[in-house]
Amino acid sequence: MKASFLIREGEVEVRDIDVPTLDADEVLVRVASVGVCGSDVHYYQHGKIGPYVVEQPMILGHELSGTIEAVGSAVDPSRVGKRVAVEPQRPCKNCEQCKAGRYNLCPKIEFYATPPIDGAFAEFVKIQSEFAFDIPDSVSFDAAALIEPLSVGIWACKRAEIGPGSRVLIAGAGPIGIIMAQTAAYLGAAEVIVTDISEDRREFAMKYGATKTLDPRVDQIEGLEVNAFIDASGVAQAVYQGIKGVGPAGRVILVGMGNDDVTLPVSYIQNKEIWVSGVFRYANTWPTGIEMVASGKVNLDVLVTHRYGLNDVVEALNSGKLPGALKTIVEPGR
Repeated sequence: MKASFLIREGEVEVRDIDVPTLDADEVLVRVASVGVCGSDVHYYQHGKIGPYVVEQPMILGHELSGTIEAVGSAVDPSRVGKRVAVEPQRPCKNCEQCKAGRYNLCPKIEFYATPPIDGAFAEFVKIQSEFAFDIPDSVSFDAAALIEPLSVGIWACKRAEIGPGSRVLIAGAGPIGIIMAQTAAYLGAAEVIVTDISEDRREFAMKYGATKTLDPRVDQIEGLEVNAFIDASGVAQAVYQGIKGVGPAGRVILVGMGNDDVTLPVSYIQNKEIWVSGVFRYANTWPTGIEMVASGKVNLDVLVTHRYGLNDVVEALNSGKLPGALKTIVEPGR
């Protein structure tokens, strides 16, 4: 099969490699759609993210869907031919975090496209059968691939305790910000305020989840007194402003990838008893995500603006710079 490898920072190469061989509990998936994530771009541009360093050629891509082509000896053969959305991780299932249900924090987890684990910019991948979730025919392969970033939204909103009547502030109207807005609306938030410096993105957000948008350069953020703030921008100033927009006992969830260290309004956090947390991936979110998309209340297809084949992965990784770009899809079979 063919696969696109990140050789080193700024260098990508398509190679012919063997189709993966299956363990008893695994399935082989013919990959249909792979979303390009900011982490893929970061690895391409910098060769590392925090402690995760690309030290050998690695296949990028972890947002994926496809069709089951073959199954391991312990998997029901009737799964062959099923359309699936793939949760791209393999926890150990035995550690303290796994046993507590927080398998996303498993210290031994193997996650697609996180060094040294290969990802999905390839014609085939293998995954444990339990992490390949059947999708209805009404859910496109693109939307099924984007269940992965939707899972980030579900996990973040869960940690923010968003529910009916919540007032939510979201910084950033890129793909994750729009997904956050739709997720918050789905969960019953009464007000979803999205901030972005781009007028086009603010207008887009109003169509998909937001009840109000603000330009953080000119509009007042401090004093909004929202129940929850989710940063989907990674911009230090947006994080600082957003925290100042949270009311007493509110929650702050940091999702966007930015600087390793930022300045926070600590006295404000203390005096308002604000709860601040990051998110690291997700756990047990795929069934909910599939249901959200199948219901028609969350639209992921609308995020897709560009698509490329395996031979054009460099263009895919650079497509975020194009006017109007939101989400790029790589189609290995293209």
